[in-house]
Amino acid sequence: MKKTLIASAAALGALAAVTGPAAAPAAAASDALWLWSDPYEITLAGPSEDGSPAPSQSLTVQISHDNTATTVPAGTLTVDASGVASFADVTWPANCRPENETTAVCTTPELPGGANAPAARIGLTTKPGATDGNDGYVRYTAQAGGMNAYPGETYVAVNDGPALGLTQAEYRTGMAPDQPFDSSVVLGNQGNRTADRTLLTVFTSRGIRLGMSVPSNCESTNAVTGRTFLCVLDERTTPGSYHSLPLKFRTKDMALFDRVDYSAQPYSEQALAEARAGRAFTPGAGPELNLTPAAAPSDELQPYRSFTVKTVNQADYRLTASTVSGAAGDTVPATVTVHNAGPAWVASLGAGEPAATVDIDIPAGTSVASAPDACWSQSETRYRCNTPIYLTESGKPATHTFPLHIDEVIPNATARAALYNDAYEPAVRTFDPDLTNNTATLIVNPSTS
Repeated sequence: MKKTLIASAAALGALAAVTGPAAAPAAAASDALWLWSDPYEITLAGPSEDGSPAPSQSLTVQISHDNTATTVPAGTLTVDASGVASFADVTWPANCRPENETTAVCTTPELPGGANAPAARIGLTTKPGATDGNDGYVRYTAQAGGMNAYPGETYVAVNDGPALGLTQAEYRTGMAPDQPFDSSVVLGNQGNRTADRTLLTVFTSRGIRLGMSVPSNCESTNAVTGRTFLCVLDERTTPGSYHSLPLKFRTKDMALFDRVDYSAQPYSEQALAEARAGRAFTPGAGPELNLTPAAAPSDELQPYRSFTVKTVNQADYRLTASTVSGAAGDTVPATVTVHNAGPAWVASLGAGEPAATVDIDIPAGTSVASAPDACWSQSETRYRCNTPIYLTESGKPATHTFPLHIDEVIPNATARAALYNDAYEPAVRTFDPDLTNNTATLIVNPSTS
């Protein structure tokens, strides 16, 4: 049975932080060495259904460092493949010196400031007699410039069956609203069995739409953050075959920071039901989406891919705050609200950061009984609040309601609330055309005169 992993953030990068020894050079004290693998896990196929040998796959261990002002000299990478030796043959590259059948020491390249580079490209091939479900880990460490990398590892498993993957579409920047773009990719089968049909899943975030009518072999469903398409492709994909998949999109008027996710897997009724996840989908009526034969691509295939689309656009944030009144001892609700007047929506679908952050001062003579959700105290008189990861254009604002306890009545007590215009990347000031409305005043017991 094939083992399925849900990768953690550490696994998705297989990133390993580094601590330099006490005697490390001064440069190492302000630097860190990192290791990760591409891909972060590997599925090896056995012999093909037509009897041809199992294909070899490459595991590339990458190395990098943080300090952009220093160069890290060549170092060493130690690779231990004993965890996969029972079911996989290992081929070492020229920069690696085998110490035995399963372990090698490799020379890593010099790394200029902030650079990354391949440390070793290791070939893995399923052994004759390996069975479905055999699995293990390739483990590795590195030393360079007085720094020692924390050990990393890559999961390797054997799977008899189709193994569908997709090439990476181009990341898009400098797009204009309502601009079409072609993101055709290649679908390949790296497994050892034929996939009779393919289930393609595509997600376009709110600022992106399909650049054609929804095909008749696809269905779609809408959500606030975007649209999901499920397509059943009828062309058979045999082991080692490649097909072109025409994907066309168009930015919308509200586009700013968007993304497209796409993935492929062998079709089954169960896979389709799991992809629907209980949501209602509407069938398409446009021309059918079909695969056409293609040449083998030069880049790696992965079952799941995504790319970002950055559009030149604006989103006008506006901040408002309430005016409240009460007697000493009362607790009154005071609100600070972030509005997005558009025309673009703002979202951090990849990093998951808030769309906006607000610093809120508390008026004199009052105290906060309890902080609202997504807010925390900076001091006794200042709070910081985060919005959700997206704010739609002219849509639902993000409101933070503070239960203010009136300790003493101070007529016309005021305090300032302000958006943090330099938060995150890119900063709010890069897309907000008017920063003057990003502050507001909270008033308690306004003067009547």
